[in-house]
Amino acid sequence: MPLLSRLLFCALLAAPFAPAAAADAIGDYDGCMQRVGERPEEALEGALAWEQAGGGNAARHCAAMALAALGNFADAADQLEALAWDLPADTPDAARAQVLAQAGQFWLDTRQLAKADALLSAAVDLAPRDAEIRIDRAMVHAAAGRYQDAVIDLSAGILLDPGSVDALVLRASAFRQTGRPAEASEDVERALAMAPDHPGALLERGILRKAAGDNAGARADWRAVLKRHPKSPAADAARQHLGEKPAR
Repeated sequence: MPLLSRLLFCALLAAPFAPAAAADAIGDYDGCMQRVGERPEEALEGALAWEQAGGGNAARHCAAMALAALGNFADAADQLEALAWDLPADTPDAARAQVLAQAGQFWLDTRQLAKADALLSAAVDLAPRDAEIRIDRAMVHAAAGRYQDAVIDLSAGILLDPGSVDALVLRASAFRQTGRPAEASEDVERALAMAPDHPGALLERGILRKAAGDNAGARADWRAVLKRHPKSPAADAARQHLGEKPAR
């Protein structure tokens, strides 16, 4: 289990343990979270029962994640925000930040950008060296059209995690949106050097090539996305750029 996941897990289990009967009904925290991915309705029902029986923060977190898995992002975000501030005072900042960041991501999913920004900014304040949280906040900036702010957060994220291909691709897009195609191209090529088949990088390079007048190169990149990642969101965007109908 990664360090941050261990911190989150320990923080969630800082509440009193559930009675044995309740624990037998739902399983442990890992079992509950596994059920979220497989049978979210059942996970939600079980987590709520577990919470009533004394499951504490672990049950609350599992219930919120089940809500999100069912598409109820707003309620999940509300519950995660409340949970983040209800965690014990000695909870590591990194763990509290992770819960706030999850809530912020769910607000982004509902396009509640001001709420997403507020929670992710609080998470950044608690864990300024967490690259993923910086990248998540950059996505909120980009969704709001604040591309220069996105560049700033992505640059911080890349400094913290130079191997993040996704961050390089996102910064390339932000650079393009701010009228800096040379820097965008540099990021794309750096991303493709690490992950030659990355669909987002191929898509973005195609856009940059098209803008530079290289129509053949652009089409080649978009065709590569369709061939290698036909069911990806990048493929849907590539079809739009190629003027083709969406895949059924």
